[in-house]
Amino acid sequence: MTETPPTYDAQVVVIGAGPAGSATALRLAQNGIEDVVLVDAHDFPRDKTCGSALSPRGIKAVKELGVWEDIERLAYPISGIRLVTPGKREVFLDAPGGKTQAVVCLRRDMDYQIFKAAKAAGVTFLPEFRAKEPIVEDGRWCGIRAADGRTVRARYCVVANGAHSKWGADLGPKREIRAIMGWWKNVPFRPKAIEMIFDKMVEPYYGWLFPETEERVNIGITYEDRDGKKNARKLFQAFLDAYYADRLADAEQVGAWKGHPIVYTYRIGHLHSPGRVVVGEAGRMTHPATGEGISFGMRSGIWAADALRDVIRRKVPEAAAMQIYTARCAAAFSPSFWAGGAFRKLLRSGVLDRAVDLAQTQVVQEMMRRFLTHL
Repeated sequence: MTETPPTYDAQVVVIGAGPAGSATALRLAQNGIEDVVLVDAHDFPRDKTCGSALSPRGIKAVKELGVWEDIERLAYPISGIRLVTPGKREVFLDAPGGKTQAVVCLRRDMDYQIFKAAKAAGVTFLPEFRAKEPIVEDGRWCGIRAADGRTVRARYCVVANGAHSKWGADLGPKREIRAIMGWWKNVPFRPKAIEMIFDKMVEPYYGWLFPETEERVNIGITYEDRDGKKNARKLFQAFLDAYYADRLADAEQVGAWKGHPIVYTYRIGHLHSPGRVVVGEAGRMTHPATGEGISFGMRSGIWAADALRDVIRRKVPEAAAMQIYTARCAAAFSPSFWAGGAFRKLLRSGVLDRAVDLAQTQVVQEMMRRFLTHL
């Protein structure tokens, strides 16, 4: 006799347990919302292909969620940046006093800390839940069904399943870039510093080196491939040969190279429909110039949870609360996204080369630090 797959009832179901989804679930619990169910295709802890850098914006978000201390002890601190321009100019920008400005924390660790806090706050987690289709009744989202037949019915659904999501509310054409990266041990690098290399082969994007520990780094490139004709592995190898051949000569590669898509936007579009709210990269909230999405994912998740609190506990009309959520994301993220678009154009104009030529002065260095921090 075949057992009927179980059905779970919830106030809110969050689809996807990455930084955006786990932050949403945690904030919901912190807001006093009961019966929150978090689902994900995998169990924890799990690896994610990502540069794993947590920006100043991201640090602010995890502090607000109360998990910064747990993440900080597992993270590698960053206080400087080596910048190489398309014209091969180079500058090193260090934070005043060597103060930590960002961290690199493996997604296996960072995601797990946010997830653990959500579970400890009372969130129910369903692992190995490969979301197949939403439950929609009379135009309203009422839950999600997994490929194995398990179902979660909920008053509200949060879509947080990243770049591959089919369930974003913005139906316009997607803007997508690509990344490919690898991991190595025993690569010489400047302590507490990341490297960003704006080479013409990946213009208007960049390659990077991010130290994850004292012994291990990840190196990768972000690039555009609108016609789908670029060979990612050949492009990455050419980048490594150009910038890291000497340093990788005696290094030990850890695992295989991995790639992933990045979906971005310049304009925050639709983020909700009846019963559904979209957060993070599922809503295309990723930076157009840097490809960074963790901070925007967590921040949008926090604000979506606050909007749902207003609906559930304060009886604010759903449409009004979701419009405020969308406007809040647009007001906070759009200026940085627009600046990112301008930065991409400037890279092709040689402005970054000229800025580095002038970077011997403290004034110009400070301007560059501020600009890069707010990208």
